[in-house]
Amino acid sequence: MTDQNIPLMINGRSYAWPKNPVVVVCVDGSEPAYIEEAIKAGRMPFAESIVKNGTDLRAHCVIPAFTNPNNMSIITGQPPAVHGICGNFFYDIENDAEVMMNDPRLMRTGTIFQSFFEAGAKITIITAKDKLRKMLGHGLDYSSGRAICFSSECADQTTAAEHGIDNAQSIVNRPIPSVYSADLSEFIFDAGVKLMERDKPDLMYLSTTDYIQHKHAPGSPVANDFYAMMDSYWAQLDAMGATVALTADHGMADMHNKMGDPDVVYLQPIMDDMLGAGAARVILPITDPYVVHHGALGGYATAYLPDGSNIAKICADLEAIDGIEVALTNADACSRYQLPNDRVGDIVVISTANKAVGSQPDKHDLSGLTDPLRSHGGLSTQTVPLMVNRTVAGLSADQQLRNFDIFSVALNNAA
Repeated sequence: MTDQNIPLMINGRSYAWPKNPVVVVCVDGSEPAYIEEAIKAGRMPFAESIVKNGTDLRAHCVIPAFTNPNNMSIITGQPPAVHGICGNFFYDIENDAEVMMNDPRLMRTGTIFQSFFEAGAKITIITAKDKLRKMLGHGLDYSSGRAICFSSECADQTTAAEHGIDNAQSIVNRPIPSVYSADLSEFIFDAGVKLMERDKPDLMYLSTTDYIQHKHAPGSPVANDFYAMMDSYWAQLDAMGATVALTADHGMADMHNKMGDPDVVYLQPIMDDMLGAGAARVILPITDPYVVHHGALGGYATAYLPDGSNIAKICADLEAIDGIEVALTNADACSRYQLPNDRVGDIVVISTANKAVGSQPDKHDLSGLTDPLRSHGGLSTQTVPLMVNRTVAGLSADQQLRNFDIFSVALNNAA
């Protein structure tokens, strides 16, 4: 057991031992307007109390503004250049394969949870989709009785050996929700409240799904209902004495035209015209197994180009295209957005606020889009909330906070 009076050094940052249980919530896809509008509508009394009596700040997520890189940044306290996860999906050059970034072997550093666990802390992690679970819980020993990590999606399949808990579904006595539902997130909070009451973990991490935000804008009735639900559970955690800290992995933006159709810049045909058919390989790091609500369309793409390409000219020509905000070389993009050079293509392309960037039309199954496209990935979806149910001290007034500062703020700065 580590001396709890001595801060832990984790990935080059110092973290104080929690004075009381600390709950960090990552609300997937939550631009600040969702909370602001729900408060205006009188639907989030607990969040309103944070605005009045706690801490209500804004932060930037990492680019690309996707789920995996941001969750990994939050739980390591570092950008993708350090932890290595730069998308939901990437091109593995060494093995010439396009693969999901959900394997802990792809991580290049340990997590905040792992370090606190090794120091004797009790850890509880609940996520919506199982795609994140193994990386979130990387390095934890579930036989210890001090670690729990599971997803709503597979809560009925958990075992003490692999997840730290047998049949997590029995904790909440709810049906296993559809991955395309608000219920998937409510399951997380219901289980979180019950496990906080039962186990009183030192650190708890709750990470939701953005299904609602992909389909419903801030202030809409469905969005307000969803945020009211979350608010009620946060209030329960607060009542148990927990420090409750809220952020998001990314925001969300409309990416459709006036007719309600996806407004897309398809990059592969453009690259084919520039370099010849199939000469460039376009990768969309938003890609994951759950594409019904976004069709693998977002605000960020990377591309691998043939040797000898005039990359500077290609970037300049791309930036001249309506709908493309920036096109950067690997070196420039990785420097600007703190990305791992070896897992990013020769160029990075980011679309403007209300445009999506895609590969080519026949590679996107949009049959599941029953509502106008709302998605994320680029600079327009970078601003996220950073809220704590306590006052904080010691932050510089001009400091640009990142969502991955949230554990530091909750542990080092919260009263």
